[in-house]
Amino acid sequence: MKFVSMALALAAAAAAPAALAQAQLPPPPPVPVPAKAALCTTCHGEEGNATISVNPILAGQNARYLYLQMRDFQEGRRSDPRCSPVAAGLSRDEVRALADYFAVLAPKQPAFKGDAGKARLGKAKADETLCTMCHGGGFTGQNEIPRVAGQHYDYVVKQLQDFKARHRTNDAGNMSSVANTLSDQDIDNLGHYLAGL
Repeated sequence: MKFVSMALALAAAAAAPAALAQAQLPPPPPVPVPAKAALCTTCHGEEGNATISVNPILAGQNARYLYLQMRDFQEGRRSDPRCSPVAAGLSRDEVRALADYFAVLAPKQPAFKGDAGKARLGKAKADETLCTMCHGGGFTGQNEIPRVAGQHYDYVVKQLQDFKARHRTNDAGNMSSVANTLSDQDIDNLGHYLAGL
């Protein structure tokens, strides 16, 4: 019993300096806000957390994905009546600064209250279509593949519908091929599932 008490005391003593050092660390510096960020936050919300459910949450999105999407808006590979004109006026450095900025911000969970049964069916469909092969475990995305976890239901549904109808084609055909296999009910279920992650 004495040995156990001594071992616990030694473990606590060894952990104390690390805990103390961590407690004394200064807070990280604030993320510098790019000069053109207000152009984005008008539609995508304060710090990239859109409150309009058809607009994507930019906070926490992969920087490379954000950069490529803005370049696609600039080059006409993707079109949106609000984003295309905004992106058209940005330099590559400004696009890069905006992508890096939104990528480090913390996303907030949408207020959407999903249906648990539909979410279960959405998860089953995501598993069946191997969505995590591209979007990663937890649907957090990777490189040019977006984080879709915690996106707005309405945005997810609209993008899947647009890929299926080929209104959106800036994906090298991958998402169009997948979306073409989905029924309207599948898309609804996936929206419930992904918005709740």
